[in-house]
Amino acid sequence: MTHTYTVPEGIRHLRADKALAIAFPDHSRTALQRAFDSGLVTLRGAAIKRDQSVTGGDTLDFAMPDLVAATLRAVDIPLDVIYEDKHLLAVNKASGMVVHPGAATGEDTLVHALLAHCAGSLSGVGGVERPGIVHRLDRETTGLIIVAKNDKAHRGLAEQFADRSLHKEYLALVAGSPSLLSGSIRKAIGRNKQHRHKMAVIDKERQDDHELQGKEAHTDWEVVEAFGDLAALMRCVIHTGRTHQIRVHMKSLGHVLLGDEIYGWKADPRLKLPPARVMLHAEHMVVKHPLTGKMLDLRAPLPADFAAQLAQLRKLAKAAAKAKALIVTPAKPRKKAGPPPAHVHESRL
Repeated sequence: MTHTYTVPEGIRHLRADKALAIAFPDHSRTALQRAFDSGLVTLRGAAIKRDQSVTGGDTLDFAMPDLVAATLRAVDIPLDVIYEDKHLLAVNKASGMVVHPGAATGEDTLVHALLAHCAGSLSGVGGVERPGIVHRLDRETTGLIIVAKNDKAHRGLAEQFADRSLHKEYLALVAGSPSLLSGSIRKAIGRNKQHRHKMAVIDKERQDDHELQGKEAHTDWEVVEAFGDLAALMRCVIHTGRTHQIRVHMKSLGHVLLGDEIYGWKADPRLKLPPARVMLHAEHMVVKHPLTGKMLDLRAPLPADFAAQLAQLRKLAKAAAKAKALIVTPAKPRKKAGPPPAHVHESRL
């Protein structure tokens, strides 16, 4: 389909790609750039480049490039869909599922599953028939991921993640119990220099201050439930989205996540059922729908293994409290009255 656009009078020396981006906000800048690169934008019958200037009265004819089919194969993998409409969907990701395909992954990623689930409803993101994923969760982390089905929804979601206007809450089980009930952590996070697969809190203060010292990271936390000195259920609100942010910030607090062997968790012998993964769940998200403007309040129920760990911890904490209550300190026996000390003389009448 060919579109015709006449540049309004009064405009002087405006880049052609900017003129079309302003006039057609439903088309992504990437898609418009592909139209220029494919020679599909013409001025007076001749193809023009994206940086060519146009003025008021110029008429541009352009067509959008054909949608390119995704090269990945759609795989019918069951998904726990929390919300869906024609623009986006939210999924409760299972543990063990990788979000994006890579060199070491198979055809069992979230993207493969979404291609099958959304067959016929994807209008293309960046000119490619694929779901638009604007954030991610680690392989072992469960919970909410929101996905765009078209460019406009993708841009709207990406803007909210970029300006941090949406709300994201995680539930985490940590070893030990913090002495405070809540707090806020503002510590930059960067790559661990000794172990490149790990992240670490980075000290910003360096002699060569021009060197990049990690990225700003902000996590608010509160204790939801404590299980003696064994563990605690924490609610974490993240205002930034750094790799391993909650795992690194909780470790810096002295309370590593249960099951997180990468960051130093050691199995407690009191746990008869030790966790098989990192106990982290993206439980709650409040986001503005990028097209309707409606606020979406999304919640993902806890997975079975997380709920099982909570049940185990509650049982252990209850047993410990009961045992403590049964311990009675025996009263010291009263000494019998004996004769007065030798230096004490009884009074005589």
